Amino acid sequence: MHYAMPNSAADLPPVFANWLKARRWRLRPHQAAMLSAGQLSLPTLLIAPTGAGKTLSGFLPTLVNLTDEQGAWQDRLHTLYISPLKALAVDIARNLEDPIAEMGLSVSVETRTGDTSANKRQRQKRKPPNILLTTPEQLALLLASREAETLFASLKTIIFDELHALVTSKRGELLSLGLARLRKLAPNLRPVGLSATVSNPLELAHWLVPHAGGKAQQEPQILRLEGGTTPDISVLDSSERIPWSGHSARYALPDLYDAIKDHKTSLLFVNTRSQAEHLFRALWTINDDTLAIALHHGSLDANQRRKVEAAMAKGSLRAVVCTSTLDLGIDWGDVDMVIHIGAPKGASRLAQRIGRSNHRLDEPSKALLVPSNCFEVLECRAALDANYLGDQDTPAVRKGGLDVLAQHILGRACAGPFEATAFFDEITAAYPYRNLEWEMFEQAMDFVATGGYAMRAYEQFAKLKRTKDNESGKILWRLSHPKRAQQYRLNIGTIVEEPMVKIRLTSWKGGSGELRRLGRGGRVLGEVEEMFIEGLAPGDSFLFAGQVLRFETLLENTALVTRTHHKEPKVPAYYGGKFPLSTYLASRVRAMLADPESWSRLPVQVQNWLVAQQQRSLIPAADQMLVETFPRAGKFYLTLYAFEGRLALQTLGMLLTRRLERAGAQPLGFVATDYALMIWGLKDLARLELDLGWSFDHLFDEDMLGDDLDAWLAESAMLKRSFRNCALISGMIERRHPGKEKSGRQITMSSDLIYNVLREHEPDHLLLKATWEDASAGLLDIGRLSDMLARTKGRIVHAALEEPSPLAIPVLLEIGKEPIYGEAEDQILLEAAQNLGL
Repeated sequence: MHYAMPNSAADLPPVFANWLKARRWRLRPHQAAMLSAGQLSLPTLLIAPTGAGKTLSGFLPTLVNLTDEQGAWQDRLHTLYISPLKALAVDIARNLEDPIAEMGLSVSVETRTGDTSANKRQRQKRKPPNILLTTPEQLALLLASREAETLFASLKTIIFDELHALVTSKRGELLSLGLARLRKLAPNLRPVGLSATVSNPLELAHWLVPHAGGKAQQEPQILRLEGGTTPDISVLDSSERIPWSGHSARYALPDLYDAIKDHKTSLLFVNTRSQAEHLFRALWTINDDTLAIALHHGSLDANQRRKVEAAMAKGSLRAVVCTSTLDLGIDWGDVDMVIHIGAPKGASRLAQRIGRSNHRLDEPSKALLVPSNCFEVLECRAALDANYLGDQDTPAVRKGGLDVLAQHILGRACAGPFEATAFFDEITAAYPYRNLEWEMFEQAMDFVATGGYAMRAYEQFAKLKRTKDNESGKILWRLSHPKRAQQYRLNIGTIVEEPMVKIRLTSWKGGSGELRRLGRGGRVLGEVEEMFIEGLAPGDSFLFAGQVLRFETLLENTALVTRTHHKEPKVPAYYGGKFPLSTYLASRVRAMLADPESWSRLPVQVQNWLVAQQQRSLIPAADQMLVETFPRAGKFYLTLYAFEGRLALQTLGMLLTRRLERAGAQPLGFVATDYALMIWGLKDLARLELDLGWSFDHLFDEDMLGDDLDAWLAESAMLKRSFRNCALISGMIERRHPGKEKSGRQITMSSDLIYNVLREHEPDHLLLKATWEDASAGLLDIGRLSDMLARTKGRIVHAALEEPSPLAIPVLLEIGKEPIYGEAEDQILLEAAQNLGL
């Protein structure tokens, strides 16, 4: 969409034009276009590279309008800004306050996050600022309050920053319902989306506008700023041997340290919190120059994270080892290098992280990709090529979940009584719920009101009741009891984490009485999963917050720890920390593997690895799937190379072992990576056709996604875990109560009990439907697996080998990964190297 763009500061009010002139800045064309769109109240999506001034573009129409109508907006909310991260909201507020003060504008700006005091949050409802910067969860809380109608009546603009990161999760589903509610409270509301990485701009733009009958009721405006300086990205070509397996990248530590020393400030991104702990400690062991290196991930104490962020803002750190907590938006101008440890798993994720470097449009971002193993070299190369081409692979906008809908229904009742038909029209105006059928809406209403057929006898599930309005005669829905509103506020949100235990540092020296006394006053370092702590015995050591800690005891929901110098600490495992390989990168890796001419761009040792594979087995074509079989140590192995991501291949492994077991092939187990699946057993899987009359095409037939999948899921604990999350989001199970909180064990017991009751007595229950949809898209990746089976049908090539191939060695090392250390691992590598002549 094109505009008649103002192209100079002369089109701005004098105070803005003079401010820009004093700094020798000029209004960029896309910023001028956003100002024009704001004056016309057009819903707009701005797609621009990092450093292009998207934030100023989004807020400029607001600041100009507030200046033009000075005095009319006192204690009235004009613009709402939604951020995916609390830290980003605080950072944007700081960036706004400076120019407002310098221009002397009468504009008030405040943030509202989980860290905002209760008094301030109450005051914001009565006397709101002109601009409020907040998060999706805080918006849901505000909409569920009695003051919502008054608070939002004046709202003119809502800005969604990093929109692509908001809409691809359940947070985005709840946020879309919140946007639909805001349109009812403020009919002239103008939505604005800001994003740097988008694969489907039209879908993202349609998320912003209202729908009816499944169709958009407004045509969204899309502004796309092309160009920007080409990033300077390289893949580490180390002289050290690149491991065939693992994710630690320990081989590259000297290279990483040199890169940190050669730059002013570096961000070192890893994909999991465990990797962050490992890398941070490893860097400090070689930090002979005592460089200021910090650690930042989501399980650390909030105060510790804020200290790191403040130190980064001041430019007093040389490097930060971090996870996705620093992916988005935050502008630290001193960062001149981004180092990505391990493969990025997605082209868009890489582009987002690279954008943290040289956060300016006219300076190239600089990044170094550090693969952890040979397979990741291919993935890093594919991601680098995709970045230079400008290709994106952000996930599609999610279909609206029924558990999220149930939470929103209860929140709507907390704000006051409502009529069902009008509420249904409001809900289906939200893009993810545009195709919701009335019958499913009625089922969701009944679930919130009674818990469903199997649960309606229990009072704790009765949250809504129907009454007749005396004036209109309409049937209205309202809360069954005022206490439901308090429960809703305590349990709001769609981010379900594993049950966590606080880690509190003590200086204990004596008996248990002293330990308990000291434990209540020690410093909190952060939190880890309850399951990890349950696996520790007093005296065990583990690595957390960059320190080696000794576990002393568990006091209520707090683990009391002391410092120690143990040489081999454990590292907490955080559930859900790994990203799956994106479909787009997977296809690029397959294409690269099938093109020997492209191998010249790879490190020599990786080239030799692929040449050895070509000589000793096969290299599949891009549209083929290679299946290898070989014997080893009295067992028989089958390995397939699909490059379809860990989740899809894990599901395939579960289904194949079940199918083979039923056929008498005696499988013993399997292991799945992002790239390959390996199954082993007691019978020669190369003889499937002779022994069972099966071809490999039959083994991988798509019909396994029917009865086989249903039968496996009926016995699987994975579905119960997915159900627990849906039950928490929907409000059927409440984790928090006034003054207390359920433990993870209590939640699991409640969830399993309800799950078993529903499967037996109400198998079509709303939450069971929500659970299956979640499991299919998330835990199981059924859609991607189905596409893979269809793509490779009739294109499976089999190599019957006498020993593991070069591609099989990394997968073989994943088997029993925890107990394989030292001599066992060395023996596998030694045998492989000798056999392959490497």
